[in-house]
Amino acid sequence: MTWARELEELRRREALAERMGGPDKVARQHGRGKMDARARLAALVDPGSFREIGKIAGKGSYDENGELTGVLPAPFLFGKATIDGRPVVATADDFTIRGGAADAGIGRKMVQAEKMAHELKMPLIRMIDGTGGGGSVKTLEMIGATYIPAVHTWGDVVENLDTVPVVALALGPTAGLGAARIVASHYSVMVRGLSQIFAAGPAVVDALGEAWKDDASQDHEAAKEALGGSAIHTRNGVVDDEVASEAEAFARARHFLSFMPEYVGQPARRIDTGDPADRREEALLSLVPRGEKQVYSMRRALDLVFDSGTVFEIGRMWGRACITALARLDGWPVMVLASDPSFLGGSWDAKTSEKVERWVKLADLFRLPIVHLVDNPGFMIGREAEMAGTIRYGVQAMNAVYRATVPLASVVMRRAYGIAGSAMSNADRYQYRYCWPSGDWGSLPIAGGLEVAYKSEIEAAEDPAAELEAIRGRLARVTSPFRSAERFNVEDIVDPRDTRPLLCEFAGLAWRRLSADR
Repeated sequence: MTWARELEELRRREALAERMGGPDKVARQHGRGKMDARARLAALVDPGSFREIGKIAGKGSYDENGELTGVLPAPFLFGKATIDGRPVVATADDFTIRGGAADAGIGRKMVQAEKMAHELKMPLIRMIDGTGGGGSVKTLEMIGATYIPAVHTWGDVVENLDTVPVVALALGPTAGLGAARIVASHYSVMVRGLSQIFAAGPAVVDALGEAWKDDASQDHEAAKEALGGSAIHTRNGVVDDEVASEAEAFARARHFLSFMPEYVGQPARRIDTGDPADRREEALLSLVPRGEKQVYSMRRALDLVFDSGTVFEIGRMWGRACITALARLDGWPVMVLASDPSFLGGSWDAKTSEKVERWVKLADLFRLPIVHLVDNPGFMIGREAEMAGTIRYGVQAMNAVYRATVPLASVVMRRAYGIAGSAMSNADRYQYRYCWPSGDWGSLPIAGGLEVAYKSEIEAAEDPAAELEAIRGRLARVTSPFRSAERFNVEDIVDPRDTRPLLCEFAGLAWRRLSADR
């Protein structure tokens, strides 16, 4: 007596599951330029590493004799896999079955995927394609009643945010709970032209009488893009990045995870990048121009200072006055903040401050040191900045810096003014800080207060213009960074070419301390 018959039925059920929504639905998915859920899982993780859990779960169909005639699989797949040899929980919505709607599936599968991640301390990747929500209007008629909405599994989502790295890839139109699952992550990506995110889709918005279309004749696909495409959500901070293809989304997910520990409390990995820690770049000497209003490329500075080829910028299209990136120094992973003088002169507006706050909190959660390259003339000023609540968001970013417990090193390359200037590092802790000879700092820019402060002297002078220039000359000497160094108001003024060796030294000391904290 063997169990061959039962194993034969198991293989049959597995084969039915692999059909997903059936050949026609799968072909339609491919016809939209989208990979199917199983192909996505295979492309995301290490070859052959995916072990599916709950593969045969779904809704079976039976004949009058109780014999299985077919299976509609659950529209959510998950399992254990590896990425770069490290274990992960990989999940994928199956849009070929009821558009990935949760009411067509088995809710416990999604619950178990979320629980598996935080209970076994494995990074979680969600590939989201569909609503993922609780049902449609038709569902209410089937139930015979309505209900107050509740997402009973959300506690697991929240726990994952505090426990393991969570990556969300939007790979199609996503609304409701699907959209929420994207946002509830540490790193999120949309595919340009392929994915959209909405609190509610175009049909619901139209039904509620909301005027939002630029062109009432838009077709359905154009309407989805206009309402929730990547051009919108990568610029308002709802998602971090947009890419051109699903393959690029998978590559970015893997790259992000390569910098992260597998769970909170585990140290991230150091790798051999082959870039000498004592490398000195001549180009840094002339990077910052002498003209105070001239801009330069901060991204070039990142490429010159950090390990070659390791700078991984995140959130480039929103909060643009500050660059946020992952990078390595002598192989050690660090999180980077860097002013971008080419946008708003590097002044932090409300969105930039929001972005900085989120980045610092992420660094503190996963215990990655922070390196801050500073050229900040202050918080953004003016009526629009006031209407946007810039000071509130700016202070919240400053609070995040002061609350962070991971080591932070700052390099003041040029400006550091006002309250924003004081938000660049925590003055109540040891300040691991270097300043370039191009440094220019103070409670406010000299140009902004000189004519007000010396108004009476200028007006009383026989030659007001000459008097103004004389005052500027005196103040230029006083505001020299060397005067600050005399009083130890700044720790060290350094040759810009020494920036990389000094930051590599910081990275080694920071990781020494972080290892001792375990």
